[in-house]
Amino acid sequence: MVAQRAQRGWVKATREALRVYFTAGILAFAPLGITIWAISWIIQRLDNLLLPRVLTWFGLEDPPRLPFVGALFTFLVILLMGVIARHLFGGQIVRVWERLLSRVPVAGNLYAGVKQLFEAIFQRSETRFNRVVLIEYPRRGIYAIAFTTGAARGIVQEMTEKHMINCFLPTTPNPTSGFYLLVPEDEVHEVDLTVEDAFKLVMSAGLVSPGERAGARQLPMPVEVPETAVSPAASSK
Repeated sequence: MVAQRAQRGWVKATREALRVYFTAGILAFAPLGITIWAISWIIQRLDNLLLPRVLTWFGLEDPPRLPFVGALFTFLVILLMGVIARHLFGGQIVRVWERLLSRVPVAGNLYAGVKQLFEAIFQRSETRFNRVVLIEYPRRGIYAIAFTTGAARGIVQEMTEKHMINCFLPTTPNPTSGFYLLVPEDEVHEVDLTVEDAFKLVMSAGLVSPGERAGARQLPMPVEVPETAVSPAASSK
């Protein structure tokens, strides 16, 4: 009987140790493995993007594949295109191309959307996520993290007397999807968080919480009125 209890205790301790070590291994390996996989996938795609096709045009049917050479070639081509677009006649060509493409129903809308997306990611403009805020959503008293993308303009702003702010409300655990909300400016509470920290907070559902920072604004607290409170006029009667 004692031997059976000892055996059961040993089995239980072994299972617990395996669970602890396996969990620790997952937490240590998974982020590193996913990061390495993503980087290698990007480099592999860049390796096969331009250089093999260029070599094929010059008559090399089966060009040798050297690691990182194709990615470096693609990077240099993109860099050259940027120099041409900024300092030479590339800007005029791009504008002519955009005017021609805008006349094509589907392709024009697709090109405009992709261009705005990349401008929001890579350029410091009013269309990118520039502030992390708290808004009351889905009802008053419940707050959600959102990102502002600038002030509302055009007919959207003309429909209301209040100054509206464009807000993107991300979802958990996939912050790339979410909701576009128009929130009055006086109901947007700025938070002293970077966009990166806010994304980590949303993706982890609050498990990865950045430290408190000095100067963070306090949310407006509701004023509670006791039920026994009476007005002076009522108490004098």
